[in-house]
Amino acid sequence: MTTVRFVLNGKAVQAEVEAGTRLIDLLRETFDRTEVKEGCGEGECGACTVLLDGRPVTSCILFAWQVEGRSVTTVAGLDEAELARIREAMVGEGAVQCGFCTPGFVLSIKALLDSNPAPGRGEILEAVSGNLCRCTGYERIARAVEKLAREGGSR
Repeated sequence: MTTVRFVLNGKAVQAEVEAGTRLIDLLRETFDRTEVKEGCGEGECGACTVLLDGRPVTSCILFAWQVEGRSVTTVAGLDEAELARIREAMVGEGAVQCGFCTPGFVLSIKALLDSNPAPGRGEILEAVSGNLCRCTGYERIARAVEKLAREGGSR
C-alpha cells in the first residue's frame, strides 16, 4: 500500500492504494465519483475520461499512483456556469442521447476550448476522437462545439 495525494475537483485528497489500483477504481470506489464511467477498460472508448492537469486522459489505463501531486477533474468538478454552457450547446444540437459517454465528451470539449477557443472542424473531430458515441454520432457533437466556439468557448 502507498499513499497517493492529489487534488480532486479542486480539493486536496489522499488515499491508500495498492500498486495496481487504476485511477478509475480509486475515483469511483474511494471518492464516489460515479460520473466517471467504465466502458471498455482499455482506454479506447473515453467514457472514463477525466482531466489530468487540464488535459483529457482515460482513467481506466492510468494507475492511481500516477496522479501523485497532480490535479484531477471530473465533470462534477467543472464550474457550474461552464458546465451549463456546454450542456446546453450539446442538448440544443441533439448531441446527447443515452448520456453514458457525455461526461467524457464534456471534459474533452472543455480541454479543447480552453486550449483553442476557435477550433476548426478537423480540430474538433481530433479532440473528441478518443471518445466513442454510439447514439448520436459526431456531426451533432461537432456542431455543438462549433456553437460554443462562436459564443466564446467554454466560459
